[in-house]
Amino acid sequence: MSLDKSRRIVFTGSAGGIGTMTRPLLAKLYPGLVLSDRVEPKDLQANETFVKADLTRPEEVAAVVKGAHSVIHLGGHSVEGSWDQILNANIIGCYNLFEAARTADVKRVIFASSNHAVGFYPRKRKIGTDVTVRPDSRYGVSKAFGEALGALYADKHGMAVTCLRIGNVGYKPLDVRRLSIWVSPEDLVQLFQIGLEHPDIRFEIMYGASDNAASWWDNSRAHKLGYRPTGRAEDHRAHAEAEQKKIGPDPVGDVFQGGTFTSAEFTNDVKRAGP
Repeated sequence: MSLDKSRRIVFTGSAGGIGTMTRPLLAKLYPGLVLSDRVEPKDLQANETFVKADLTRPEEVAAVVKGAHSVIHLGGHSVEGSWDQILNANIIGCYNLFEAARTADVKRVIFASSNHAVGFYPRKRKIGTDVTVRPDSRYGVSKAFGEALGALYADKHGMAVTCLRIGNVGYKPLDVRRLSIWVSPEDLVQLFQIGLEHPDIRFEIMYGASDNAASWWDNSRAHKLGYRPTGRAEDHRAHAEAEQKKIGPDPVGDVFQGGTFTSAEFTNDVKRAGP
């Protein structure tokens, strides 16, 4: 894999939690990364370029992607929210990003999807990337929408689109659920690299997960594309189990992969939920 490092790569959502963890790693690989968000990152470096943009404003999105070769799209509302919040930031905003990218002849887009697009699959079932989406929240619905939109722009307009169903990004898993879905910042950046550089990308869905023995996901497609995660959730099991004891049981969330996203606002019988 190779990429002309002088090509303009735009990174939306750069001031958020994932952006903050991955930016220093990306900066070493891709000098001149163009950062974008509604607010400027607090630790902006001298060699970093920041362009403010609100995803709900098409003209601002168009300005930030102008001249770009690739976009890493992490921007949007990052947790469950009201319908208006999700609609504006994650659905309208996502459309604005893809359409601006098409108009600007952007070649590649990496879309930050989420495990919550498939959160109602039971924990006892291992799933691949080809399953029917079973979102666990309005947030999860917006990620399923983004995947569908990515497929449209890949098939209709020839854009190379990579959707990453990200688990939980951090320096170690924070509870037992995260032993199955954890991804280190280094491993996530490795997936970004595949999306930016691999010559065979047309439309791909991969799971954003490290080398987790307790994983609920078959990530073999990512491995075929060269993914070699170095993070191991099992190395942090003692910490995760100790933290889990502080949380207590969740009769709904403990059944499904989406955890508390499934139990929030839940009014169904747990036996009738999920596939």
